[in-house]
Amino acid sequence: MQAPTRSRRFVAEGVGTALLLAVVVGSGIMGERLAGGNLAVALLANTIATGAGLVALILTFGPVSGGHFNPVVTLADASQGGIPWREVPVYVVAQVFGALIGVAGANLMFDLPVYTASQHARHGTGQLLSEGIATFGLLSVIWGCSRQRPSVVPFAVGAYITAGYWFTASTAMANPAVTIARSLTDTFSGIRPTDVPAFIAVQIIGGAAATVLFRWLVPSLPQRSHDVVVPHAVDAAGRAPR
Repeated sequence: MQAPTRSRRFVAEGVGTALLLAVVVGSGIMGERLAGGNLAVALLANTIATGAGLVALILTFGPVSGGHFNPVVTLADASQGGIPWREVPVYVVAQVFGALIGVAGANLMFDLPVYTASQHARHGTGQLLSEGIATFGLLSVIWGCSRQRPSVVPFAVGAYITAGYWFTASTAMANPAVTIARSLTDTFSGIRPTDVPAFIAVQIIGGAAATVLFRWLVPSLPQRSHDVVVPHAVDAAGRAPR
């Protein structure tokens, strides 16, 4: 398979992240509207749609860009030699920009303003601990599965995020791009803008901790790091081309 060009990988990351946010926010709005005030039913609907959408999007865009859709995953990948550091800023910009487009699309589909600052408070020790654990777990799943059974990574990631919606107090955002975008929708899945910086900080810490752990658990990780999140075409030196 010919390795995709740099521009194609960046576009794949942006479009994939946009569709992910459309799924997360759109399913949250739909779930809340149809649940008749039952928050458990609304969360269940949001959870199922997000997990299923994540699997589909990683399978679709992963072979092109790796299917990161997450700045923490991109940083972890670069730290292990998976992608050049010079590509990290563009990956992150594509992810954040895509996330903003996705949340705008979701809001518009339900006849809401393009952007509205969320009033959904998510703060306190429990919320921050939840995000740290959620991101640590997500990167652990990615590192562990991609080293040994890369074909199952999309399903493992979707399953973990589905579980994370329910076992964490924060509903496992585990993604700075997602967190930023969700601050711009005053709907079921929103987060107050003032709570975003602390969420992002603990997400980075959780991702870094998992990366350090798996570098020790799986010593071969640096030699095979280009497989994150899923295998995608690279050249003989293990790098994607320009």
